[in-house]
Amino acid sequence: MRAASELVAAVLTDLEDVIAPGVSTGELDERAEAKIRAAGATPAFKGYHGYPATLCVSVNDEVIHGIPSRKRLLREGDIVSVDVGAVLDGFVGDSAVTFPVGAISERAAHLLRVTQEALYGAILAVKAGGRVSDIGHAVQRHVEANGCSVVREFVGHGIGTVMHEEPQVPNYGPPKRRERLVAGMTIAIEPMITMGNPATRTLPDKWTVVTADGSLSAHFEHTVAITANGPRVLTVE
Repeated sequence: MRAASELVAAVLTDLEDVIAPGVSTGELDERAEAKIRAAGATPAFKGYHGYPATLCVSVNDEVIHGIPSRKRLLREGDIVSVDVGAVLDGFVGDSAVTFPVGAISERAAHLLRVTQEALYGAILAVKAGGRVSDIGHAVQRHVEANGCSVVREFVGHGIGTVMHEEPQVPNYGPPKRRERLVAGMTIAIEPMITMGNPATRTLPDKWTVVTADGSLSAHFEHTVAITANGPRVLTVE
């Protein structure tokens, strides 16, 4: 799990260096796939339930599952969520970061900051013997205290030899409920946060999820191992 996760982290670091106005989301996808395959791994998303690309690249009001395209050029002031998964030696790593494209507005910067803080606050809530709902409670409390909203329809998940395993890991709800966290589990924690209403809709491509009110959305994700000594973030280099 660590090796697959480190590869995913390396891909995101590489993409951060090239994200700029005028770069297409398709170029990012091609670059990521080349790096994953060069490491002897395969893209976890490509072909998953028919998904056509290596990355999910979601811009501005797109929450998740944006399909990369050579025709989609990033613009100054955009925010772009890049979600990547890789399968290495039978194990899956999964991580996402929302990047600024050039200079962004203070409101957009606030959204990115709150979403990333919510992710790390959720990770700190992870402990063996705790409950899955402790994670979502930590996210919701921080996000709503900072004037943003938590998307309800999509959640984090267990992860291991396949992309999505039990348990589901919502980003909202009261603490001390749902499944118990056990040392040895690995989970993907991924707050999906909006500046406006939490409602979403899916575009006609049947993949891209956008905010119903057109507000900005951000997405950060780490693959995390639960150990007897606390959480261990795997998707870092």
